[in-house]
Amino acid sequence: MKKNIVLFVLFVLPIVAYLFFASGVNSFTTLPVITPKVADFGDWNSLNGKKISLDKKITVLGFAGTNILENRGNYFNLNEKIYKRYNGFEDLQFVVLCPIGTEKEAQKIVDALSPFTDVKNWNFVFASKEDIQKFYNGLHLKEKLNGDLGTSNVYIIDKERNLRGRKDPKEYKEGYDTFHPSELSNEMLDDFKIILYEYRAALKKNHNATKQL
Repeated sequence: MKKNIVLFVLFVLPIVAYLFFASGVNSFTTLPVITPKVADFGDWNSLNGKKISLDKKITVLGFAGTNILENRGNYFNLNEKIYKRYNGFEDLQFVVLCPIGTEKEAQKIVDALSPFTDVKNWNFVFASKEDIQKFYNGLHLKEKLNGDLGTSNVYIIDKERNLRGRKDPKEYKEGYDTFHPSELSNEMLDDFKIILYEYRAALKKNHNATKQL
């Protein structure tokens, strides 16, 4: 009898505990909505001529401001830590809003990334400064854009156009700072995996899983 108890404690109990906690994390961890139903983009031009929309796409959204080249290191950080890992997903897009007049600078960023990255999901979109500020205001974020209408933060927006993040006051996070690679590798990567899991689970539940996610 004692031998059976010892064997149970040594072999069976750890497996049961692992399955319990693994199931708990996968079933109940979700990323909260910070701002629901944000507005879609206007009729704005993109660098590659495509019409870019937030609908039905998981979007990593950035605001370049007028000093795109000065902050190019931020895009390389994001490219290395997040983009290159997930750019194969058809339902994912990276969008950077830029003031009209910065097209040449944005093209230089794309040209610099393209030798070692498939840049098909990098989208630079151009709007007036007034439209960019209006759109940003609609996100209802605590942080403000700088004087150049830019920020080093990027934001996760889901397929229903909800801006997602962390609402717990102890770890509140509405955006992820591309200036710090460690933040991208830790907080953003963790939260991004949750978003992907949510959609995978929904597809599996509805028996219509696809290769997109």
